[in-house]
Amino acid sequence: MIHLLDKKDYRSDFKLIFFILIFIFQSVILLAQDAIPDSLINERIQYIQNMLDQGKANANCWWYGWLAGYSAATIGQGAVCFLSNKLGTKQDMALGAGTTLLGAAGQLLTPMTPSYAPDRLKKISEDPHEALQQKLDDAEELLKVSAQREKDGRSWQTHAVAGVVNVSSGLITWLGFKRNVWAGLENFALNTVITETQIWTQPTKAMKDYQNYCNKFKSEKSPVAMKSDINWFASVYPGGIEIKLVF
Repeated sequence: MIHLLDKKDYRSDFKLIFFILIFIFQSVILLAQDAIPDSLINERIQYIQNMLDQGKANANCWWYGWLAGYSAATIGQGAVCFLSNKLGTKQDMALGAGTTLLGAAGQLLTPMTPSYAPDRLKKISEDPHEALQQKLDDAEELLKVSAQREKDGRSWQTHAVAGVVNVSSGLITWLGFKRNVWAGLENFALNTVITETQIWTQPTKAMKDYQNYCNKFKSEKSPVAMKSDINWFASVYPGGIEIKLVF
């Protein structure tokens, strides 16, 4: 008996190829959906550029203003300390010059990102599509870092560092210079008013702008919260003032 060779069944191979083609087609569609059109990328970049430009002036005013104030106070108190013949005046001026010098150093060590971010964004190339997408990523990062810098400037750590310097200055006046306790408290209170004014006058526009940007263009929640890390309350009662910080 002659047996005819069975023909190979290609149906299973056709099914496999069909499913592979469907998978590739769907992947291409998903990639196309995830891609952001150049027009929308340009809109986002310009949106961020405008926000950064608008916040630059206030950031520069605050940073340079406090740097100039601390520097002038350091020079002025240093000059009085050098020219005065009174021990008490020399001590007070030397201590004051030391604390304002720390304030000036703090400004130099913590530059305001919102003051230089607009110019840095303008210098980024945007010719091909890949570079345009990268510029958007960089723009978003600059806005985020600007917002984080403002948030850090009002964090409890900033208040704590200023508090340590102010307490130390008060203790030096009281114990180091052998004055009465009220002289130490007066020194502490004066320095606290200055440092807290510096902290609370810091611009917060970048924080608000970043939150608005995330609400407008991104579905996820802004990682830079607007809420301050601390809350403080002040109350006056007969014989004193109570200040309470809640972390």
